[in-house]
Amino acid sequence: MKLSKRAVAALITSVPLLVLATGLTAQADPQANLVPLTANAAPGLEHATKTGPEDANKQLPVAVSLNLRNQAELDSLLAKVTNPHSAEYGHYLTPDQFRDRFAPTQAQVDAVANHLRAAGLKVTGSTANRLAVDATGTATQIQSAFGTSLSRWHDATQNRDFTANDSAPRLPKAVASLVSDVAGLNDHYTRHHAHAQTSAPHVGSGPSGGYTPDELRGAYNIDKFVNAGTDGSGQQVAMFEFADYQQANITAYDQQYGTGSPTPTRRNVDGGNTTLGNAQVEVELDIEVAHAIAPKANVAVYEAPNTDAGEVDMWNALVSDNVPVISSSWGQCELDKSSSSMTAVDNVAKQAAAQGQTFLSAAGDSGAYDCERNQDANSTKLAVDFPGSDPYVTSVGGTTLSMNGTSYGSETTWNESGGWSGGGGVSSVFAKPSWQTGSGVTSSNKRQVPDVSAAAAGGEYSIYTQGSWTTVGGTSAATPLWAGYLTLHNQKAVAAGKAKIGAANAAIYSVANSSSYGSTFHDVTSGTNRYYSAGANFDLASGWGTPVADALSTALLGGGSTTPPPSGGIANGDFETGSLTGWTAAGPTSVVNSGTYAGSYSAQVGSVDPAGDSSIAQTFTAPTGTSSLSFAYNVVCNDSVTYDWATATLKDNTAGTTKTVLAKTCTLGAGWKTASASVVAGHSYTLTLANHDDNYAGDPTYTLYDGVKLG
Repeated sequence: MKLSKRAVAALITSVPLLVLATGLTAQADPQANLVPLTANAAPGLEHATKTGPEDANKQLPVAVSLNLRNQAELDSLLAKVTNPHSAEYGHYLTPDQFRDRFAPTQAQVDAVANHLRAAGLKVTGSTANRLAVDATGTATQIQSAFGTSLSRWHDATQNRDFTANDSAPRLPKAVASLVSDVAGLNDHYTRHHAHAQTSAPHVGSGPSGGYTPDELRGAYNIDKFVNAGTDGSGQQVAMFEFADYQQANITAYDQQYGTGSPTPTRRNVDGGNTTLGNAQVEVELDIEVAHAIAPKANVAVYEAPNTDAGEVDMWNALVSDNVPVISSSWGQCELDKSSSSMTAVDNVAKQAAAQGQTFLSAAGDSGAYDCERNQDANSTKLAVDFPGSDPYVTSVGGTTLSMNGTSYGSETTWNESGGWSGGGGVSSVFAKPSWQTGSGVTSSNKRQVPDVSAAAAGGEYSIYTQGSWTTVGGTSAATPLWAGYLTLHNQKAVAAGKAKIGAANAAIYSVANSSSYGSTFHDVTSGTNRYYSAGANFDLASGWGTPVADALSTALLGGGSTTPPPSGGIANGDFETGSLTGWTAAGPTSVVNSGTYAGSYSAQVGSVDPAGDSSIAQTFTAPTGTSSLSFAYNVVCNDSVTYDWATATLKDNTAGTTKTVLAKTCTLGAGWKTASASVVAGHSYTLTLANHDDNYAGDPTYTLYDGVKLG
C-alpha cells in the first residue's frame, strides 16, 4: 500500500522519541560501551583536595557542545574570506548558511538530546546554530548521563570550595562521536574581569583625573572619524559580560560628556546575571568606553552566568544574532581550562569569522603570568589569556599613554605596581596561524599575543560607576576602545561599499607587514610586561602597537570589497551572466534559460528532484538614493505550504535586524509575482532567497528568482 506523506508523518510522530535518535536505542546497561572524553577532564584537581560527594539532589545546568561538520571545507573558506589578498575576502556567510553547511545536523542534535533525556535530564533547548544542547538535572542524573562522579573539592591556594567531575565524562560511542565538550560539570576556575582601579596621578581633564572621550579619540586620531560624521550611527557593538550594570551610571556618564548615545539593550543568556559590586565596574567601564569612542552606535549587553556553560551559550547567542563587533573584557588563563572547553569556543569563533564578525578580547592584566589573578597553583607560570589566544579573536594588550595636549604624545608598555601589566606571550594550546608573520614574531610554532594594544594604565579612564566618578584602567578598557574604533571602521567600510573588518587579525597583520606600518600604528618600543620586552615592530608585550585610526582604516579598506560598483548595489541581480556570480549558494541551485521573468536567465533555487533546503544569498550596500529592494519569484510547488515553500529574508547588518520579505508560499501555476522591502541608503544588507522541499519524491518543489534590484 502506498502511503501519503501525511500518513507517513502521522506514523512517525507516534514512534517513541528514543527510537528516532540516529543510531541510538535504549540500552539495558547504561554504562556499557562508554567512550571517555579525555580532553574534558576537570583542570587543576591535582592541586585540590576532595572533601566528599556532591549533594545527590543538587540541580546543575550543563551545555553539551557538538562537533562541526565539514571541517576541512570550513578551514578553506575561512582562509579565503579573512584574507584581504583573496578574491573571496569579505564574502561572508549568513548564520543560516553556516548552520546548513557546517553545523551538526538536526538528527545529530536530537541524538544528543535523547541521550540526556534517557538519563533523566530535562533538555531546556538547543542553540539556534545547533552547536550546543542545554539541559538540567540533579547531580545523580548528571552522573548517570556522563558516566562520571561529581565531588566537592577544596583548593587551598584559592581558599575556595568547588564542584568537579572526578574523571573525564563518558558517553555511548554513537553520542561521543558527536560531542566536543560538556560544560557545567565543574566550577573550579571562573572567568575574571581585567581592570585596574587605582589612585594614579591625574593624567587627563575628566572627573577624578582620567582621560575624557575627546582626549581618548584625539590620542588615536579617532576624532577625525567622529568630526566627519562617522560616529557609529546605524552600527552595533556587543559587550560580553558576566555581571550586571545600572543604567543610571551609564546615563550620568553620557550626560557629562553629551555623547547622545542610545540606551544600551540587554540580552540575557541562560537567565542573565545579577552580580553587582566590583564586577559591576567592569560592565559599566565597557559600555562607557564604547560610548566614548563610537557615541551613536547601538550597544548590546549580553549577560550570562559566570560558568563554563554560560560562556559557551553566550558565544552561541552572539553568532546566532550575528552582531558585527564583540568586546570581551573577561578571560581565563589557558592553564585553568580544559582543552575541550577551548575547542568548543573555538568552533563558535570559526562561525563568527565565517560570518564576518569581529571578536576582541582583553589580553589580561597580569603581564606574562595570566593565572596570577586567579591566585591558583599556576600563578608563577608563563601563561596567556583565553579567548584572546584563539586565532579568530583579536587580543588587546595595554600601554601607558602620555598626551601632548589633546593629541598623541608617547606610549610605553603598561607595567605598574601590584603586578598590574598588559598580558602577552605564547599560547600553550593554539598553533601559530598562517597570517601571524612579520618582524618580531618569534619562531615558536604557537599563537602569539597580544595582536594590538591601547591605553590601559590605572587611572587613565574617567568613568561613572556605583554612583560616583572614579578612574580605572586595564586591558578591559583598551578592548572596548578597539571595539568602538572598529565599529566606526565598519561604518566607513559600508559607506565605501567595502567589506566590514570581520575576523581582523589577517588584515591587521597584512597592513603591519606593509610599507604603511609606520603611518598606521604607534610602535610601542619601551617597557616590559614583567617578562617580555617591547621592541620595534611586533612584540609579546604590545603586539603591533596602538592605532593611528584614520590611516589604519584607509589601509584596511584597500583590501577587498563585498559589493559590486555602487551604481547597482546588487551584483548580477538579473542573472544575465548565466551564472550565480556575486551570490553565495547552498544546496541545489542553478541558472536556467527558460521560464525567465525578464531577459534570458533566472536563478533556480531547488531542483526538479527532491532537494531539501536550498538558497542563494548576497551581501550588499544600499547606495545613496535607493530606498527599496524588489525581486520576482515563481514557485513551482504542487503541495501544501505545510511541507514545501519559498521564502526570502532581508538582514540589515548595520542595524542588526531581519525582516521577512517573502512569507512562506506554495503557489503552483500562479506564475511570476513580485516582492519588495524598504532599505536605508548606506546600510549593509544580506538578502537570502530560499526554497524548502520536504524530500518527498511525489512532489518536488523549486523556486525561480529574477530581477533583483534596488530602487
